[in-house]
Amino acid sequence: MSKASGFLKEFRDFAVKGNAVDLAIGVIIGAAFGKIVDSIVKDLIMPLVNFILGGSVDFSNKFLVLSMPEGYTGPMTYADLTKAGANVLAWGNFLTILINFILLAFVVFIIVKMINTARRKQEEAPAAPEAPPEDVVVLREIRDLLKK
Repeated sequence: MSKASGFLKEFRDFAVKGNAVDLAIGVIIGAAFGKIVDSIVKDLIMPLVNFILGGSVDFSNKFLVLSMPEGYTGPMTYADLTKAGANVLAWGNFLTILINFILLAFVVFIIVKMINTARRKQEEAPAAPEAPPEDVVVLREIRDLLKK
């Protein structure tokens, strides 16, 4: 067997191991879950914050301009300023990402807590008695026949 085929076999064995596949599935589900959390913040939490504060609060467009490019006369939006090369401190975007992280961490905590509770209940459940070995069953049958 050549070194190349040995390398390919070793890579195949690694790629199809349970841990690598589990990790890949976790990354895919995590990415999808991140989109769900983004939607929760953008579509559910921020409208409630806007309602409570009595106006439209868009944290993603809150920033502080640290330095402006020479001769810039365009719109004063985050996207336009960064495109023009302005030095912008985007604290609103950071706050939105921080809220996303806190929500994601909270949901993961709840999921792990539920899994741990389910595992504890499973461990506490009495195990079904094992069937006795066949020779013990035969000996019991002989004993019962001799009692008659």
